Amino acid sequence: MARILVVDDKELMRDSVGTMLSRRGHSVIAAASAEIALEKLAGRPVDVVVTDLQMPGMDGLELMQTIRERDESIPVILMTAFATVETAVGAMKNGAWDYITKPFGGDEMLATIERAVDHAKIVQENQVLKVQVASGGTVASSGHDLVGGSDAMNELRAHLRRVSDSHSTVLICGESGTGKEVAARWIHANSPRSDKPFLAINCAALSTSLLESELFGHEKGAFTGADKLRKGRFELADGGTLLLDEISEVSPDTQAKLLRVLQERCFERVGSSESRPVDVRIIATTNRNLSSEIEANRFRQDLFFRLNVLPLDMMALREHVDDIPDLAEHFLRRVAVREGRDPRRLSTEALGCLQTYAWPGNVRELENICERAAVLAEGDVITESLISPWLSSAAAMSAQPVSVEVTAGVEVNCRPLEEVEREAIVATLRRFNGHRQRTATALGIGVRTLGLKLKKWKEAQLVSASL
Repeated sequence: MARILVVDDKELMRDSVGTMLSRRGHSVIAAASAEIALEKLAGRPVDVVVTDLQMPGMDGLELMQTIRERDESIPVILMTAFATVETAVGAMKNGAWDYITKPFGGDEMLATIERAVDHAKIVQENQVLKVQVASGGTVASSGHDLVGGSDAMNELRAHLRRVSDSHSTVLICGESGTGKEVAARWIHANSPRSDKPFLAINCAALSTSLLESELFGHEKGAFTGADKLRKGRFELADGGTLLLDEISEVSPDTQAKLLRVLQERCFERVGSSESRPVDVRIIATTNRNLSSEIEANRFRQDLFFRLNVLPLDMMALREHVDDIPDLAEHFLRRVAVREGRDPRRLSTEALGCLQTYAWPGNVRELENICERAAVLAEGDVITESLISPWLSSAAAMSAQPVSVEVTAGVEVNCRPLEEVEREAIVATLRRFNGHRQRTATALGIGVRTLGLKLKKWKEAQLVSASL
């Protein structure tokens, strides 16, 4: 079903077109003038506009041009008398999607409008896909299955099913690498909104101004470089789910704007004063203690209450080690599919080694270890001797002490964390022969983050310029 705005100063024509569209299951909004049509558009977006060409005051051409200035993705169909066909054809050159000549048959009109509806859906889906790819892939491509058959994992799935059936806001807490985004995608994929978009945004990765533009969109000319209108995540995810990853990193100003969206279900694009209603389910994630953030005046208590409707705590991997065999097999199989070969398997000793490790990096760290082992193993079996040095090295890094002086005057032998991080990154880069994507995947960081760190260290002459 599509939302279609029908604009005509003649009531009989509005009713006739509206009735035919309603019978086909479409939602029809009628306007007796172009001015009223613009008011209705400001209140609620539509999929297609069907407008008469000749109207008192602002005519169909002016309405079309105004709509295209606001949102060029909305198809506009002109209804015109035979005498003004030449004008209508000229209008198509200036952006009209199509025109219908009066008098027209019902089948002709419906066919034209529904082609425009299909076109609008394709444009919308293309915009959503571009954003999904930019933010890490679609739901289908992101492996949103929750792997593991332990009692703890089965209990988590049962809780997620109950949460999925609701439209309420979800707050997912847990350590880094525990699968908070996987849980969010699982909730969406098993919800009544599963046929609508799922979009995600990492709130920590963007500046305040860029984050607001990505969330709410912006009008043409809203700031330097805004050469055309851009829809934000809220608008593109309408009817679906929006994941706000690392919500604790949002600035106070943006927190206030998010609170308003949650309270009033509307927002304004950057550079606009027009409120736009939106129907989006919010899922927020954080690895911080938000109660502590509230006490430190870094996070709004009222926003926390709005987000914490359906709270969910993700288990650390050390709390469900019985799932490690299933998880490891899943990750090894996924690498094998990607590489186009038979999957490697873990020896009994290697599996035991994995199950006795503390996993400070949780499931993400296990995934990285499995990928590294699948790539570097010389045979079909991954041995304990291959993976145990990596676990020992990781354990040493996670237990790196802070430099302190004890009362006896003996200083603990330690090194700055940045130095340890730099050595780990350089070693991993060399292990993968300088391949940045594989290095970033193995370390559990983004390629852009890796590149920025290397650039900084090269400028300071702390690493080789050839890296």
